[in-house]
Amino acid sequence: MKVKLDFCDFWPGYNKTGNFFHKLLSERFEVEICDQPDFLIFADRGRHLHRVHNCVKIYFCTENFAPDFKSYDYAFTCRQMPDPRNLRMPYYALYNPAALLKHRENPEQILAAKSKFCALLTSYDNKSTRLRTGFFHKLCRYQKVDSGGKALNNLGFQVPPGAAAKMEFLRPYKFNLAFENSSVPGYTSEKIVEAMQTRAMPIYWGNPEVAAEFNPKSFLNYADFPSEEALIEKIIELDRDDAKYLEYLRQPYFHHDQPNEFFNRERLLDQFEKIFTTPITPVSTRRHFLQVGRWIPVRKNLPVKR
Repeated sequence: MKVKLDFCDFWPGYNKTGNFFHKLLSERFEVEICDQPDFLIFADRGRHLHRVHNCVKIYFCTENFAPDFKSYDYAFTCRQMPDPRNLRMPYYALYNPAALLKHRENPEQILAAKSKFCALLTSYDNKSTRLRTGFFHKLCRYQKVDSGGKALNNLGFQVPPGAAAKMEFLRPYKFNLAFENSSVPGYTSEKIVEAMQTRAMPIYWGNPEVAAEFNPKSFLNYADFPSEEALIEKIIELDRDDAKYLEYLRQPYFHHDQPNEFFNRERLLDQFEKIFTTPITPVSTRRHFLQVGRWIPVRKNLPVKR
């Protein structure tokens, strides 16, 4: 089956033929990238270029936003909901689950290579992230937490953007403060997975249902402790006792050491097949209010007048 597709509103430099979705869809479909697509996959990076298209629109959400089916036709979001137009797809599903499997690893060697205490990477320090900021300062009273992001930076340099640079930075650390920007059921971002990939024990706050996706014996979950002080005491205990730290390090990240359902490529491909084969009138062609401003002269996929 041939699919005429385009991408927009992703991060700068987004490769339209080398990204996760193009590689995934090429496993089952003949994908043609074009300027007049039948299907558009767009993200939530604030550019809103998807407005110029009148084709079937597929929203990929990297944050915790609920889908708005008045603006597009289908969505892949972190939200679990009965609407068949939405499929739950946490952002971490873009990562390779094989990197989280611990087959034939030597935990003692991994621990021996951990030369630093704890790291944080965050771009935000505002009212919505007060819990993360407060915990960071409390933990620093025990030992400095190295913060290499744009916010709370105490290193004098900033870790470059991109997953590879972030994971290279995290690799020497025993712990990583993996706090989400908000706590919403289903919203598990890449933060916990990047920490796991580097074998830096995640200190996690966010999705209250995260233990259904990852083995709770392999990381520290803020929600499992009666207070922040109790969690910090546990961190100190593990930092000072290698045997107890190794108990966590030996645990598989997945339940039964099997990647969870959200890494299942067939699950995603089946949803795309439904999208590609179900005839619909796109939402954007059913909206009759005036399109204002600079979007008017550049609309794409408009019916040809004869």
